[in-house]
Amino acid sequence: MTVGTPVAAAPFLFDAERATRLESLVADLDPQALAWLSGYAAGLAAERGRAGGARTGIAERGDRADAPARVEPAARGEAVQTATVLYGSQTGNSRRLAERLARSLEAAGLQPTLVSAGDFPVKKLGDEKLLFAVVSTHGDGEPPDDARALFDFISGRKAPPLPNLKYAVLALGDSSYPKFCETGRVLDERFAALGGKRLFARVDCDVDFEPKASPWLEQAIASARAESGATAPRLSVVTPLRSAAQQAATRDAPADVELVANQRITARDADKDVRHLELALPEHRFEYEPGDALGIVIDNPAEAVGRVIELAKLDPTTSVTIDGHTHALAHWLARRREVTRLAKPFVEKLAERSGSAALKEWLTPAGGERLRAAFKDLQVADLLKRFPASWEPESLVRALLPLQPRLYSIASSRREVGDEAHLTVAVLDYQNDGERRRGAASWQLSTLSPGTQVRAYVEPNTRFRLPADGTRDVIMIGPGTGVAPFRGFVQHRVADGARGRNWLFFGGRHLERDFLYQAEWLEAAKKKQLHRLDVAFSRDQAAKVYVQHRLRENGAELFRWLEDGAHLYVCGDAERMAHDVHAALLEIVATHGGRSAEEAHEYVNELVAQKRYARDVY
Repeated sequence: MTVGTPVAAAPFLFDAERATRLESLVADLDPQALAWLSGYAAGLAAERGRAGGARTGIAERGDRADAPARVEPAARGEAVQTATVLYGSQTGNSRRLAERLARSLEAAGLQPTLVSAGDFPVKKLGDEKLLFAVVSTHGDGEPPDDARALFDFISGRKAPPLPNLKYAVLALGDSSYPKFCETGRVLDERFAALGGKRLFARVDCDVDFEPKASPWLEQAIASARAESGATAPRLSVVTPLRSAAQQAATRDAPADVELVANQRITARDADKDVRHLELALPEHRFEYEPGDALGIVIDNPAEAVGRVIELAKLDPTTSVTIDGHTHALAHWLARRREVTRLAKPFVEKLAERSGSAALKEWLTPAGGERLRAAFKDLQVADLLKRFPASWEPESLVRALLPLQPRLYSIASSRREVGDEAHLTVAVLDYQNDGERRRGAASWQLSTLSPGTQVRAYVEPNTRFRLPADGTRDVIMIGPGTGVAPFRGFVQHRVADGARGRNWLFFGGRHLERDFLYQAEWLEAAKKKQLHRLDVAFSRDQAAKVYVQHRLRENGAELFRWLEDGAHLYVCGDAERMAHDVHAALLEIVATHGGRSAEEAHEYVNELVAQKRYARDVY
């Protein structure tokens, strides 16, 4: 790790000699050691500040999603309490919050164990004493893939009694779905039913999770300290000095990347415009593995922002202050709030303001299907047009969700493309009620010319990784743009000289229009870099054919590969494709493995536990 020059960071604190000594001291320290050192220095500063009444010069950290909450370091010499921080995450939010909690607990003098639910030894659950679980719910009540085995275990007959467990649960979800935060609710209630003691009540977070998550993290730290019996003054942990130019780009500190290629890879008459993008990465700031995603920081389309302002009948130049930040309304809508994606909190506010009985009915169980259809097909302007209401600038801004980066699976391996990352982007561009609607990120990316700068960062996806053993076979199922990570997989395996076989299932609508990367796949097959290629084009014949049909047709061979140790990967649409492929897999195991439905379910769960069945679905 490269550390910034202290004199440059704070010239009024250090003379040249002290700056050199400090830089020498921290140059070779890893992040864990630096975090401990920052807490230790903060403790010394507080003690000397109390003694002499002087200011410490130590600033509190901000509200970054990856920053530790304010903590109280434990006094030296105290007994140290261990704590397990468990996370189940589909998109990375739960993982980031769990990492944030673990760092804060460590700085407080505890010894946290941070573990993914997929790596958690379920048979050791009965030994846990202090557990903090941060888990998301995927779709309508589904556990994230890395938590599926734990979820099934804790819900089943084999779950052990937990009389010694003290725990707390932070649940993330999307209130657009009826089974909001279902995974967290089930874990919380099962822990209690098995004899565990809640440290404090579960908190359920919606898509905008930060306002509720931060207080939960603070409460978790306080509870952990109380359980350890530590007593120390409250201090703030400071960020270790580092060079911004060398710091890895993150969600909260993205970096500029340069677009070097923007190529349409579907036919002009195809149903979708799909782009292959190549981005040049600055040295040292973007490290990724096949399976990771690239987060793109976006602005909303100007026409979408203008239409919202017009329909709300507001002045775009009006200043609005939210949480200490003041911007013009147009700025809030362009750069800070979602206007191309709907969420339940906005629908609830609009129903209240408009008084529309029809919209209120959408929010009842009977109207759930219409509400989910709206989330899929409509934007904020569409609802403002259908259900007029009176808005104040601040109330409109508060009703909308914070604008989020968009994640795209990386379609390349650095061992093949060097300091680049490739993306496969389907452009969202359609008509609704006579008006054009565009995707915030996909449309913006599709219009960019080479040389344009884009703000981005890497979003790791550690549960979607190639096997470390290159002799293992891999089966890849990726219809449409879901094929993106598998381009990186094959590039990586070829560059590594992996001896295992590669089998790809690809699906699209038409062979002649949207066979993404067709030439590359055929060339790889010719060179025996891709050992099997099965395709399904749903609209090229009377009866629709999808990838799950090809799986069943090749079920015997696919089961043989699994029995021989193959890893299976699925990427793409979560709403239908992933469910259909999962059902086909269960059927294949039952049919060709001679197993009952329950045994097939256990077989597939064991594949997940062994990290041989991984999904990246959205």
